[in-house]
Amino acid sequence: MTILNAFDDSSEEIIRVSQVVKPIDDFPGTVVVTYSRLKFDHLLQHYPCDRIATLNPACASIPVYRVAVAGTSYAAYLSLIGGPAAAGLMETVIGFGGRRFLFFGSCGVLDREILSRHVAVPTAAYRDEGTSYHYVAPSDYIAIPTAERLAGILQDLGVPYHLTRTWTTDAIYRETRGNMAKRIAEGCRVVDMECASTAAVARYRGVEFYQFLYGADSLDGDVWDPRDLLDTHDNEGGAIVDLALRIAGRLA
Repeated sequence: MTILNAFDDSSEEIIRVSQVVKPIDDFPGTVVVTYSRLKFDHLLQHYPCDRIATLNPACASIPVYRVAVAGTSYAAYLSLIGGPAAAGLMETVIGFGGRRFLFFGSCGVLDREILSRHVAVPTAAYRDEGTSYHYVAPSDYIAIPTAERLAGILQDLGVPYHLTRTWTTDAIYRETRGNMAKRIAEGCRVVDMECASTAAVARYRGVEFYQFLYGADSLDGDVWDPRDLLDTHDNEGGAIVDLALRIAGRLA
């Protein structure tokens, strides 16, 4: 049995989230999630936040906050990186009561045009990872049906964006030129590490999933350009966080 045949919707799950956590009264339905510590620090420093829950994976204790913006409350947390970790945390937050998830994080750029102050809105994610195959039947891509709605919100907000497929991979150091060429030919303009996994969780659990990405490093060229990926400063972090919360307001 290969990983591609791991999807089983005919028998019960052995471990269920309901055995681990209980729903939280008045838990915000809209959840904002980032993968950047610097951006999450900006959120904590510039918006009123109250801790309402804790995620307890084996490697860390991750607070979940209630963020109040213009009379509306959202849940927010800093996700671990990688499909399995992001999916596991998302499952727990669904157990708390999260019903609408907006993920935002950096991506590798396969087309330099996206570097020019545009955000990427994935329309589908190539499933070059393992987690999604436990939630959705095998396919090369998993579609993200909310992409058009998110694009419409960005257009209303006057934010430049690209609709594109994304290449989700578990192996950051095994992104080969041959595989990149195949993904580009299929319409992928960015590469990430979580989108296919979290989109699959959302589909299986029946919650809304939205994602936007911003370029960090560039793979489009003869030599890898790390750009902001290795930078310990976050000059545009505030703008990205503000944008995420403005989008969340429209979604809520």
